[in-house]
Amino acid sequence: MPSQTLRYAYFPGCVAQGACRELYQSTAALTQALGIELIELKKASCCGSGTFKEDSQLLEDTVNARNIALAEQLNLPLLTHCSTCQGVIGHVDERLKESQQTNPNYFEQVNGLLKKEGCSPYRGSTEVKHLLWALVADYGLEELQNRVSRKLAGLKCAAFYGCYLLRAQTHIPYDDPLEPESMENVFRTLGATPIYYRGRTQCCGWPLSSYATTQSFKMAGSHIQEALDAGADCMVTPCPLCHLNLDSRQPEVEKVIGKTLGLPVLHLPQLICLALGISPQQLGLDRHIVSTRPVLEKLGF
Repeated sequence: MPSQTLRYAYFPGCVAQGACRELYQSTAALTQALGIELIELKKASCCGSGTFKEDSQLLEDTVNARNIALAEQLNLPLLTHCSTCQGVIGHVDERLKESQQTNPNYFEQVNGLLKKEGCSPYRGSTEVKHLLWALVADYGLEELQNRVSRKLAGLKCAAFYGCYLLRAQTHIPYDDPLEPESMENVFRTLGATPIYYRGRTQCCGWPLSSYATTQSFKMAGSHIQEALDAGADCMVTPCPLCHLNLDSRQPEVEKVIGKTLGLPVLHLPQLICLALGISPQQLGLDRHIVSTRPVLEKLGF
């Protein structure tokens, strides 16, 4: 175990509390099993998933400055398990920290709006960190390996990073945004075999789905087919929005591309929990649209 209990201000986001409730469920199971303490930010608001700035950059910055300030009040890093939330909030944090030095008038404008609403000011005193980064950088893969009780031997996992986790921020000290390895390293730690394919760092198509549905589904279908062709038993993603396009909409994707796919798509905490010996029932694996039964059968559940 780490020398002291890891504590985070937990920003679960919207999707994990709604359409992907199993992510919320499995994150709770994972952090409890590892002894990580999460203090949920009940008063936090939606990050906007990148849409607020289409109307106003000031709106996106102010809404998310408030979210970060809630974590700052606790003197804790803000932890999210959503790549989109990481990308949006992390980028706002990065931009506002820079504006403290280069554009103090804008920085004060954001805090002026927060003060007007009775909110605590943004200070730029903490960090926005995805669950993946917390596991790799704070908890440590060696410690995680010590907790594995059921190795995922023989399971071939295809990571789907998506775009926000890797490229929304200017500085990511935990991985290479063009050639990432953090998820593959987690897979190896769990005893699984990582599968590499071209689309693992590309967009899932979700941002296009509301106005260019066919193109969105073609993108998702291309990624899933590439993973299947590379021999994957499942796809694993750190983003619930990617999960929606790759799992929940996979039957619709199949109709658009005219192919049967049937590739299970797991949330990252679900995969890790299986290796920690946590039962599939606790992880909401029965909530997926594409059945996860082939994965569980291969692992002997």
